[in-house]
Order: sequence, then structure tokens, then C-alpha cells
Amino acid sequence: MKEVKCECGHVNPVGTILCEACGRALTEEAQKETLHDMRYEGSARRSQTYNRSVIDKVWNFFSSVKVGIWLIVITLIASSLGTLLPQVMYIPPNVDPATYYSDQYGILGTIYYVFGFHDLYSSWWYLLLIASIGVSLVICSIDRFVPLYRALKNQRVGRHEGFLRRQRLYNRIEGSNQSNQDFEVIKQRLKEKRYKIREEDGNILAEKGRFTRWGPYVNHIGLIIFLIGGMLRFVPGMYVDEELWLRDGEIKTIPGTHKQYVLESKKFTMELYDKETDKQVYGAALDRVGTVVKSFESDVTLYERSPESTIGDNENLKKVKDAKIRVNEPLKFDHYAVYQIDYKLNEFKTMTFNFLKKADENIKGEITIDLFDPQEEYELGNGYKVELIGYYPDFTGFAENGEPQTDSQTPNNPAFLFNMISPEHPDGEKSFTAIRQTVEPLGETEYKMAFKDISMQNATALIVRKDLTLWILGIGGAIFMLGVIQGSYWNHRRIWLQKIKGDILIAAHTNKNWYGLKKEIEAIVKDTTVPEPNDQNESRKTNE
Repeated sequence: MKEVKCECGHVNPVGTILCEACGRALTEEAQKETLHDMRYEGSARRSQTYNRSVIDKVWNFFSSVKVGIWLIVITLIASSLGTLLPQVMYIPPNVDPATYYSDQYGILGTIYYVFGFHDLYSSWWYLLLIASIGVSLVICSIDRFVPLYRALKNQRVGRHEGFLRRQRLYNRIEGSNQSNQDFEVIKQRLKEKRYKIREEDGNILAEKGRFTRWGPYVNHIGLIIFLIGGMLRFVPGMYVDEELWLRDGEIKTIPGTHKQYVLESKKFTMELYDKETDKQVYGAALDRVGTVVKSFESDVTLYERSPESTIGDNENLKKVKDAKIRVNEPLKFDHYAVYQIDYKLNEFKTMTFNFLKKADENIKGEITIDLFDPQEEYELGNGYKVELIGYYPDFTGFAENGEPQTDSQTPNNPAFLFNMISPEHPDGEKSFTAIRQTVEPLGETEYKMAFKDISMQNATALIVRKDLTLWILGIGGAIFMLGVIQGSYWNHRRIWLQKIKGDILIAAHTNKNWYGLKKEIEAIVKDTTVPEPNDQNESRKTNE
């Protein structure tokens, strides 16, 4: 396919409808038009010119605005479906997701899991949708921006008569002896209205607001940067949003820090509103509601683990600082921020049981079970020993096959399956013990585990956050808003004044706000021999 050379001498790319230089119609369809379609200045777009190779077909597919809109709609629908059931991060950590969704939600849960909606925002196909939107934005922008830029850059002052005649605002009258003087007056008025004026052979092209034509493409750049920022959140180390529960006196590695930082909870404290001291301000509310939390905070110590230390070594830690974490007052370090989000008072910590003989209540020994670190065996001496066969921190009942079930690893309702070994029973006796419940699954036993005591502790819930993409998202959002302002509050206006065969031709074009342009031209040509242009679109509607 060869380039198209216009009668004016300008060489246009294949597919050009209106000559980039003079505006002459190069196709039969354009020559038959009553008004020219000036959306892209009649320039040649690649997607409307080439359709042979695979690259052409891919380019044409993604350059379609309809395709871009459908990609966005599909992504929005998928995002909505991801909220129907809990994401995998919110289900109990000790269960198989495939089994959990099927058991809890039936066939809907199975479909939800099979199609990857359980981990939607990290799934490959969802990321592919986001990437496709980005590709569509890039190709749409390039496909339209480059031809439009060429057409506006190459436009000449003197335009073809047919181009002017097919503009929406147009008029033509016979010339007069005062036309040159009137042109000078008009030029001065155009300058006062901040038009950029170009002259050639007595013809005038006045233009302003061309930058507004790039508003949509600036929008696209902002969106592309925003999408890049969003996708970077899936790159390890760029984004962290992890929950951390700490008990008083407990030391844990901070999740998301690559096991580099460790946090110790010294003490959790909570303050309530006092009905006496706060009575003047909150008296009525306190009487109505009752106990209200005023504030809660965690006293913590931040440590850094040496690179030479082994993972899990909490002995050789370097203290970084002591801090208090309050609501909206996080602990900040190395791009991380640890926020106070929740708490749990009087959480079970240890449970103590007596090993005794049922007949005479004779105590043979005592065991204390750390509910967060239970041991497999507890030696009592004299031939007495307790084996912990099963531990169910959050006991919820028995399954159909008789297997005890736990809902989580948090000891909200601890239950135990013991094997009680004694001189009389060297192989042991089985006993299932929960709060207010004891089951002897293999029949009557001679010994039993009797509850003695329980200790409690406070726990604080912290959220660990790190986001190295915020500045990218911020830049993308700012550029997008700049494009919105650029394309919304200004418009591209052009006014052509030409003398052809002794007549004066005036034509004008804008990408929006035709009424404003017409009123502006009325003020510019007032009291001159140059006529006001007619709105040919309105005239045609009137005739119809």
C-alpha cells in the first residue's frame, strides 16, 4: 500500500481521509459529506488501515473502545463476584479451601473455588484482565494520538475550499475594499482573546486551546500508571497487609518483613470512660450505653534479627526501640507501619488438670498445659504419665465419623484427648475432656483428668502494613485528574479567514461548546465586513 499524495503536494499516510496539510477530501465518502467528521482530523489510524498480519489483528482488537469498555465491565463483574463469599485469607487457616467452600456453601462454593474466585485478586486470570485493560489503553492512545498529532502539526494556514465549506460554522461573501483593514481589526481582537495567529498569503488561521485535545490521552497515561501501581502490589516486598496477634510477654516475628524484624508485647492496657470524671461531657451517653472503651494501647519493643542468626532465634536480637502503639498512632520503621486494630481480654493461656483416681479422688499428679505450646507427654513419676493424643483449641463438636472438630487455632474452647498411663493400666486409658464435658470413648475408666485451674492473658491485634506503591498510585491519580481538568475546562478552537476568488470565507471548528465559539466570533467580527458564520448543523435541522 502506497502513501497518498495530495494535489497540494503533501504526502499523507495510507488511509488518510482529509489531507493533513490543506484538508482536501481524499476519499469519495469524504467528498460526499455535508459536514466533515473532524474527530481525528480525518487522519489515518493504523487500526483502520492494516488488517493482514497477526500483529494487525491484535492491534485492531485492543484499539477498539468497545473492547476496552467490555474489559472494564468484565473486571468489575469479576470483582463483584469476589465479594459474594469470603476470600481464602478470611477462612480458618487450618482447613483445606476446596473442602471448606464445598462444605460451607455447597455447589456454589465448589464453583467458586474451581474458578478461582476464592483467591480472586491474586489469580492469574484476574491479573490478566487488569493487564489487558492496560494494553487496551496503550494501544487505543497510540492509535489515535500519533495521527492526530501529525494532522495538527502539518495543518497549513491556507485550507482547501471544500474543507472550509464542510465545517459546521461557515459563511462566504463577496470581498470589499475594506477587507484588508477589517482583517487587521479582527487580528487585533483575536490576539486580545489569546488566539495564536498564523498568516500566509493574506489568509489567517487563529487557534487556541490545542493542548485540550490531549486531555483524554493524559487520562490514559494516568490510568496506565495507576494500573501499574496496582499490579506492583502483587510483587513480593512492594505491599504488605498482614495481621499479628501478640499476647502479653510474647515475642513474634513480624509477618511480611522477611523474618528480619521481631516484636515483643510488654503489656496491653485498656482505659474505660469513668462515669464520675467524664460525667459532665458524656454523662447521658454513659448512662445509656454503660461501659465504653476510651483508649487501648500496646507497649512493645521492636527488635532486628541479625542476618547471621538462624530463623526463629529470639536470643540474639538487636533492640531497635521501645514504643507505644495506639489507634491511629502506629509504630513506624523501615517503610513499615504497625497499627493497633483490636484486642482480646482474658484469653485462655494455660489449663491445669489433676490426675486422680475416681474411686477415692486420690491425686497422683498435676499437669499444666500451655494452650499455645502443648507438649506431647507429661511425666508425673511413680509410673504415672499423661499423653496428649489430640488437641482441639476451638472445639465445635464431633463430625459424623466421631472425629472432634476445631474451628481455629485460637484457644476459645479448648478440648483434649488424653491417654492416662498408670501402673494398673500401662497401655493407658482414653479420656476426652472439654470445658464442662468429659467423654470416655472406650468405656469406663479408673482414672480421670479433673480440671483444677485456668490462667488468662490479654492479647492485642496489630496490622502490619507496607505500601511502596502509594506514590505510584498518587502520581497516576494526579495525572488522571490533570487530564480530566485539561479536557473539561478548555476547548480547542480554530478560526479560518481566507480570500478565495475575491470572496471572503470564514469557517471555524471546536471540539466542544459550539455556542461559546459562535458568540466569541460574533464579538470578533462585529462592525466589520466579515460576516458571522452560520451554524450549518442547525440550519440543516431547521430545513428538515
